[in-house]
Amino acid sequence: MQYANGTIKRVVAIRMAPGEDVLAGLQRACDENNIRHGMVLSGIGSLNGARFFDPIPLPDKKAGYGYGDAIVLDGPIELVSLNGMICQGEDGKTMFHVHAGLSGPDGTSYGGHLIDGNRVLLTVDVILGELDNIDMGRRFDPDLDVFIFDPKQAPAK
Repeated sequence: MQYANGTIKRVVAIRMAPGEDVLAGLQRACDENNIRHGMVLSGIGSLNGARFFDPIPLPDKKAGYGYGDAIVLDGPIELVSLNGMICQGEDGKTMFHVHAGLSGPDGTSYGGHLIDGNRVLLTVDVILGELDNIDMGRRFDPDLDVFIFDPKQAPAK
């Protein structure tokens, strides 16, 4: 187990407009508010279709699992929940690890790892939390053949 302790420094509330890509909107909000280490605390709204990954068996991967082709849903989709982490990669670039709970027009539930290409239908409302004293890292693990969370204790400010 690996962990670090810190506090929530501040909260940023966002409303995304129709047509905006959700992950691009999160990137823009983090850039404009200088958020490098944080959490997607909450998110709800509606999407014009959805794109996400769920793990599947992949025998050629070291761990035997990974992500295959994107799952794509068409039409109006309810974004029931959005949560995740705002991390820094080893190259210093912001990396998001965001999961979504989704519902189709007939109420069928879906969920998984959100990827690029999810466009806002009417609105997406998100609450971000910026963290203090935690370096929210994300790095590639060659043993698992995937990116993993790599939290480290940051010096107290």
